[in-house]
Amino acid sequence: MIRGLFTSSTGMRAQQLNIDVIANNLANVNTTGFKKSRADFQDLMYQAMERAGTTSATGEEIPTGIQVGLGTKPVAVFKMFTQGNYQETGNELDVAIEGDGFFQVLLSDGTTGYTRDGAFKLDSTGNMVTSDGYTLQPAINIPSDTTQITITADGTVSVIQAGQSASTTVGNIELASFSNPAGLDATGRNLFKETDASGAPTIGTPGADGLGTLSQGFLEMSNVSVVEEMVNMIVGQRAYEANSKSIQTCDEMLKTANTLKR
Repeated sequence: MIRGLFTSSTGMRAQQLNIDVIANNLANVNTTGFKKSRADFQDLMYQAMERAGTTSATGEEIPTGIQVGLGTKPVAVFKMFTQGNYQETGNELDVAIEGDGFFQVLLSDGTTGYTRDGAFKLDSTGNMVTSDGYTLQPAINIPSDTTQITITADGTVSVIQAGQSASTTVGNIELASFSNPAGLDATGRNLFKETDASGAPTIGTPGADGLGTLSQGFLEMSNVSVVEEMVNMIVGQRAYEANSKSIQTCDEMLKTANTLKR
């Protein structure tokens, strides 16, 4: 009975983490470029009271044995990089990635961050930046007298300036890909950082070497499905409740044992 108390407590802790992950997914259902997460669990060690394959006192082989599990533990919160839905904005600086890849931005500490959020803006000097002011890499500067901006599927950025009819290329957007994007470190603000688990980035032209293409005037929305997350929340809530009932049952059994002699 004491074993059951601690086993059930591991289940409650695991489901608490599960609900925390689901809550974060739902909180970011409208976050541009957000990728949902999933909590993964493993069973803990087993207490073997009788080993399968051993011989009984009468000489027969025991076919299954007796093993009692000691609960569960969280082992990973897995980031799922499935494609989100596209939303047309008509904004010339909004860019969505169709397929694999990340935009590269220069962070304030001099390192490179990676994002799927293509809602770019212009800073005071005309550089394309994120909503937090991080400069797109390689840097692309839009002249102040620009009347039209065109971003092609392969990342070529061209502008038409006032008084001109021909377009001028001002830069090229490059994408980064990783062998294990789930190993990236999510730092908030729609940004990821490289880790040993993710591997080093491979930089390339959109549409080449397995990288996705770009769509101007669109944004990739969150890949969170509200219905799916609500179902997962119900399952997690009931699992949490079931584990709490197991603790109550163990407590009642201990109470019964304690009152056998009055």
